[in-house]
Amino acid sequence: MASKKGVKVMKVAKKVAESGSKSTFLKATIPAGMATPAPPLGPQLGARNINIAQFCKDFNLRTSKMKEGTPLPCRVSVNADRTYNLVIHHPPVTYFLKQAAGIKKGATRPGQEVAGKVTLKHIYEIARLKNEDPTFEGIPLKKVCERILGVAHSMGIQIVETVQFKEYQRFLNQRKTIIEEEEKELEAIKQAKLLRV
Repeated sequence: MASKKGVKVMKVAKKVAESGSKSTFLKATIPAGMATPAPPLGPQLGARNINIAQFCKDFNLRTSKMKEGTPLPCRVSVNADRTYNLVIHHPPVTYFLKQAAGIKKGATRPGQEVAGKVTLKHIYEIARLKNEDPTFEGIPLKKVCERILGVAHSMGIQIVETVQFKEYQRFLNQRKTIIEEEEKELEAIKQAKLLRV
């Protein structure tokens, strides 16, 4: 008799799990002005019963004044009547740091190499923008700056007082050569692995 009760409980639990499997919350990073019904965004919205065309139109309209392609972390909460609440955050700290440093990617060996340089003024301006995001709500600006400094360090970005334009251009040109050599080495390793298979 106890086993029949256990089976009933399991069936009920399974039904509850299946009915609640559709999440009413979505976290996604969408490029500004480029929301489309194509994967990966379209299927994620469809699984939550959101009108995909309306969402894309709404998102693209709200981000029309931003530089197209800027990655924007978004939080979407879905209501029972298929309406949604879209919260668009500022771009990630890594995006801002790469823009400020004028680089496309961080260091492959942080702590051992310098990928770029930014000033404390850059850090402060990024912190001021990120402090407006709901994730940083209630956090003092000093703490946000400290977090951004940590991210910069993990990317191999050096913090300096000032940046001399000509000197920094030389540094970036040298860095470009180093990156090209690293990419060639990685491609050679990849080709060697393919030949082994």
